[in-house]
Amino acid sequence: MFELDRISVSYGAAPALWDVSLTIQPGELVCVVGPNGAGKTTMINAMAGLQPVREGSMRFNQQDITRLPSHQFCEMGIAIVPEGRRLFTQMSVLDNLELGSFIPKAKVHRKKSLEWVLSLFPALEVKLNSMAGSLSGGQQQMVAIGRALMACPDLLLLDEPSLGLSPLIVQDMFRAIRDINGQGTSVLLVEQNVAMAMNLATRAYVVEEGRIVMQGLASDLISQPEIQRAYLGL
Repeated sequence: MFELDRISVSYGAAPALWDVSLTIQPGELVCVVGPNGAGKTTMINAMAGLQPVREGSMRFNQQDITRLPSHQFCEMGIAIVPEGRRLFTQMSVLDNLELGSFIPKAKVHRKKSLEWVLSLFPALEVKLNSMAGSLSGGQQQMVAIGRALMACPDLLLLDEPSLGLSPLIVQDMFRAIRDINGQGTSVLLVEQNVAMAMNLATRAYVVEEGRIVMQGLASDLISQPEIQRAYLGL
């Protein structure tokens, strides 16, 4: 479905990713973990077309998308929930959600998609006419994920969805991500909560200093002593 083949990404002269390869199969939930500054956000932004790739290639549904403009990524079925949510805070929750369905294929299903989003996040139903900026952090994250789902993506990219949220809200968020994947949407989850991410995912990649240093079944990786020491404090 999605393949990174030995990509490298730089910010000016400063390299951020080196020789990174990654695959996501249809219907799969894959997580990417690693310390701050490892290159996780750079990777996910490249996969969404927001950061140019210097070397290597990206393929989605067997089509080379390496040099496509960013708006075509969404049209092809890739949606991103960026770190920090990036909502239009002075617009209503409903307006923010509907902005996710501006492409023709999504607009046709707007009503049905909205019903699905509200079933995933019932707390938003009474907030539809509220300004997005007035919501709690957890509710804003729900809107950000809902907005991406309104685009009817085949692949959902999530960048640190639990960042800054209370443990109870994080549990609700991860339940929603599991449900989204259970409905057939492929998911790439970039997350610092290593234990929860690996318990949710089928496969995992560990990124350090711009390189993938470990990969495999999430259930296998989480049992590795070096993972337990570095990320679980064991």
